[in-house]
Amino acid sequence: MIDKKQITNRFLSYVTIDTESDPNNPAFPSTEKQWTLARILEKELKAIGLEDVELDENCYIMATLPSNLDFEVPTIGFISHIDTSPDFTGANVKPQIIENYNGNDIVLNKELNIVLSSSYFDDLKQYKGQTIITTDGTTLLGADDKAGVTEIVSAMEYLVKHPEIKHGKIRICFTPDEEVGKGAHLFDVEKFGADWAYTMDGSQIGELEYENFNAASAKVTVKGKIVHPGYAKGKMINSLLIANEILQLYF
Repeated sequence: MIDKKQITNRFLSYVTIDTESDPNNPAFPSTEKQWTLARILEKELKAIGLEDVELDENCYIMATLPSNLDFEVPTIGFISHIDTSPDFTGANVKPQIIENYNGNDIVLNKELNIVLSSSYFDDLKQYKGQTIITTDGTTLLGADDKAGVTEIVSAMEYLVKHPEIKHGKIRICFTPDEEVGKGAHLFDVEKFGADWAYTMDGSQIGELEYENFNAASAKVTVKGKIVHPGYAKGKMINSLLIANEILQLYF
């Protein structure tokens, strides 16, 4: 079995590294601090015994666990992302470990009166009796998707240490900038070389998502016309009204 303390410590080491991405920066990756975790992962993957470990110029990390079979099988891939959402800060994360969760509200920060409500977030009740890791309420935790990174690294380490578990070739990849919609932009599918792959960025334990949606974003700037209100009739153009008319054409 994978050591619970080891996997917890690995996760904590990842989430305490600030890797928040930036939707307003066209650079790739959008923040330099994503490189910090990427370089740590590069060293860690080599240390646990993976092959073909590569951190490319765009902050994508790929590695291989070779097959230990004597016959050919398809190559499977596992993917997760290293950045965290810019919607809330990922700096100075202070993880809190709650053992044997009792199903009640969780006080994240007594001084600031920040409470994780079990009635509002009713999914919490599924984890009664289990260990929960939270923040102190002042930052993101970054489990999205450093939990996925932890899962992949820990699983690969376990398979390296237990060659009696037979498997085909496994490819893994950690991507930057997923939270700002650019994670797949420079992902080299051909180099990854998997016949199929799974993104470890899901929800409930035991849940397997086999479909996804595709989305894109666009920035539309609507300009009005400023005229002095005293003689604005028929001349002033309200940009908000124009934007509203545009939206009505779509919905």
